[in-house]
Formats: sequence, C-alpha cells, structure tokens
Amino acid sequence: MANVAIITGASSGIGLATAELLTREGWHVYGIARHPNEDHGFQCLAADVNELSYIRMVFDQVYEQEGKIDAVINNAGMGIAGAIEHATPENIQRIFDTNLTSLVKISSLAIPYLKETKGHLVNIGSVAGELPIPFQACYSATKAAVLSFSLALDGEVRRFGVKVSVVQPGDTKTGFTDARIFEGDRSDYGGSVGKSVRRMEHDERSGKSPITVAKAVSRILKKRRPPLKVTVGASYKLFVGLRRLLPTRFVNFILRKLYG
Repeated sequence: MANVAIITGASSGIGLATAELLTREGWHVYGIARHPNEDHGFQCLAADVNELSYIRMVFDQVYEQEGKIDAVINNAGMGIAGAIEHATPENIQRIFDTNLTSLVKISSLAIPYLKETKGHLVNIGSVAGELPIPFQACYSATKAAVLSFSLALDGEVRRFGVKVSVVQPGDTKTGFTDARIFEGDRSDYGGSVGKSVRRMEHDERSGKSPITVAKAVSRILKKRRPPLKVTVGASYKLFVGLRRLLPTRFVNFILRKLYG
C-alpha cells in the first residue's frame, strides 16, 4: 500500500520538486497551493495555509480517500526584505502567519493522523533561522521559530512513534526570489539595503536546484531513525557548525559585512 503525503506550497519551487520526486518514488502525494497546477502527476488542492478550515477539509478529504496519512511536509512560505523600520504592520503579520502560525496550526492538525501511522512531520526551515540575515529580520525570525517549535514538538510526539524533522536549505534557485516583498527604499542606510538585497538575489539565483532539497526530504522519509535537523549543502553545514563554535558577536559581524 502506497505511502501518502500532504505537501503545502506544492505549486512551485521546493514544494513542487518534492511532490514530483515523491510521486516518482511511488507515494500518493496531495499538494496544497493557492493556485494549484494539475500538470505535474500528483493531485494539488486549492487552499490557503492561513485558512485552517480549508486545510482541515483537505486533510479530511485525503484521509477519506486514502484511509491514512504517512507524512506532512510544511513547505509554504514567503519572504520580506528591507529595513525593519519600514516594514508595515500588515506585512509583518502576514509573514508570521504564513511562515510560522499556519505551520504550527497544520502541525497540530496533522498529529492525530500521524499517530495512527507513526508518520513523519517535515518542516522546511532555512539556514537564515540559525544565521539571521540583516534586512531579512522577519524572515529569519520565523525560520528560527520553525526550528525551535519543531525541536520542542519532537519532545512531545516521539513517544507515539511520530517523527519530526527540520530541513534547512541554503540559497536555492526558485521563484521565491522574485516573489519576495520589498519594503522601503534600496538607498536606505547609505545604500546597504540595496547592496544586501542584490547579494541575496544573486546568491539565490546562483543557488542549488530545488531538487537538491527534495532529495534531502526523500532521504529523511526513508530513514527509520531520521535526523531532527538537516542542513542542505556542505558549505551551509560548515557555516552552521562554525556558528556554534564562534562568538555570537563575531558571527554577527561576518553576517553584517556580507549582508549589512
């Protein structure tokens, strides 16, 4: 009997690459997206992750059709760049709702189903959650919270056989770059804002293919004792490892020189 997965943000980028890969590997995949595309070999359902009533209907529908849910992958997210003093209250609320609050709510909804199958919850974080980037303060904060939430949740649900993992990609070449919201003026802070955003955009457009992240997710799902946290990419693993060894002030100095 095929494994069953639900993936949020499955219409593009990492979510789409993961859904396509798992489908090729024999999973029954159900994507969730605001603007679903049915041309990728898996069923994608229309729903906004911030509308929990619709997400609950998706879970009910998948469970009714399949009789189980083996994995839930929280991938949906958004980005905001710019000096925090120019961030609007509406966009601050929006990024925390999309990247964090909806993830927590969907995880809560998923746990009873995953208890039945001793299934797996995979949350897509970011290297920025451990190496916070200037002029992406809200994004970095949401991804740091995703890591903390996931580690705490593991302590709650492991006794039931439910597995929790966080995947932390570095720069990845997706449509996320062009979809990022920019607030304020790029000439702010003596031009540092524009320099930082240009550096981020260049690194992302030169980054790894989303299939690299999808393969990391696939490997995790195959493990009987999966890791709690996986950083994708050798260089990013090195940077995250050095962060634990070096003084915080020094790490922040380096990040400020790179992105500030």
